[in-house]
Amino acid sequence: MKPKILLTGAFALYCCLATAQEPRAAGIDFLDDQKVIDEIYRLSLTKSKVYNWLGDMCLDIGPRLSGSAQADSAVEFSYRLMDSIGLNPTKQPCMVPHWERGQEMAYFTTSEGGKGELNICALGGSISTEGDGLYTEIVEVETWEDLEALGREQVEGKIVFFNEPMNPENTYTFHSYGHCVQHRWGGAVEAAKYGAVGALVRSLSLRIDDFPHTGSMKYDEGIPQIPAAAVSTRGAEQLSQKLKDGEQVKVFLQQSCQNLPDKQSYNVIGEIKGKKNPENIILVGGHLDSWDKGHGAHDDGAGVMQSLGVLELFKILDYEPNNTIRVVFFMNEENGLRGAKKYAQITEEKGWNHIAAIESDRGGFTPRGFHVEGNSKAVDKIIKWKPLLEKYGIHQLEEGGSGADIGPLQTDDNVLIGFVPDSQRYFDYHHSAADTFDAVNKRELELGMGSISALVYLIDKYGL
Repeated sequence: MKPKILLTGAFALYCCLATAQEPRAAGIDFLDDQKVIDEIYRLSLTKSKVYNWLGDMCLDIGPRLSGSAQADSAVEFSYRLMDSIGLNPTKQPCMVPHWERGQEMAYFTTSEGGKGELNICALGGSISTEGDGLYTEIVEVETWEDLEALGREQVEGKIVFFNEPMNPENTYTFHSYGHCVQHRWGGAVEAAKYGAVGALVRSLSLRIDDFPHTGSMKYDEGIPQIPAAAVSTRGAEQLSQKLKDGEQVKVFLQQSCQNLPDKQSYNVIGEIKGKKNPENIILVGGHLDSWDKGHGAHDDGAGVMQSLGVLELFKILDYEPNNTIRVVFFMNEENGLRGAKKYAQITEEKGWNHIAAIESDRGGFTPRGFHVEGNSKAVDKIIKWKPLLEKYGIHQLEEGGSGADIGPLQTDDNVLIGFVPDSQRYFDYHHSAADTFDAVNKRELELGMGSISALVYLIDKYGL
């Protein structure tokens, strides 16, 4: 007990000093704030349970696609976890899509007698193939313009193979993803406009491997619905080379996925009430759901556990925040944002005042910084805190996009913040069977939690 008492006392002293003194250069009391932040990181690396929590969810529950029994189990697990920390949790109901993958398989044949298996997975929301499956010629495109140039004459009755690789030149890999994701999202619609009977999309990964990467897709009213699947990057390379060699390539595609009626699920919410301005909320969160491949460890098990770890850390420190610190595990980010929309609706109805919202949904890798958007004065204020965080590798404290779940909370006065870990390996795992618990590094996960905690502390102390 003594070490804890001493630790708590030291932290309380730092906080009293920091609160009592007028902020100095750039609105920052560097000496006292640095002591507090050093302690936050130390405890993140020595006392946090976030890694164990993530392991329990990934290994005992597994993937958590909205509408699934595993998603239901994850809600109950999260509620119990928040309750054990003393966060007075609540479950906020929301209706979510219910799509099931079923069975899937694919192979290709060539005009020269070649044949090979393809590693594919249906895109989320896709319809099934009819009868015994689909077997027809493929045509390769990289862009919408390529598809338009082929026209109905060369596309009708075939499978359109979208094969645009992610651009390796972008050091921030989300820029490459943002460009290519249009084919996964809208490829089936665009292909169907020209009479295609199926869509095959190169997986969104910079690595050449055998893991197909799923993700959400759309259908548009008035356009025929066709089955759509992702093919692994190695499979895409193989198909493309056969076509470049002048061979006619046919693909057999079979998938039994189905869209079922919406189901009720929940956002899970916990909080520490503010002692001075309890009506002001600083939100930290991520999304509880995941795709049905792998464990959903980086996307977004890491994010929700890091967010919960912030409140766990403040509990360890006996820290009484000025503002209410709230953690939200959003449901259904992956294929509908229903949880985020419901939370935003309730926010408006109840008049909740979110002065800041921080989302962790880019993996549990080494922290690099935060992207901040919203009120310009508040954004400038946050960027001026960068010197306090640089010693922990936080170099990218800058304007930029935040996160999908917190997006609906944007007002003229608040700020939305996206936690930015190193992005180089994220798309090796994203939406694939490779996104398993063993792919998450314990120290990287904890450092990310420390970084978010430090920023929450500064926002709580200085306001926005």
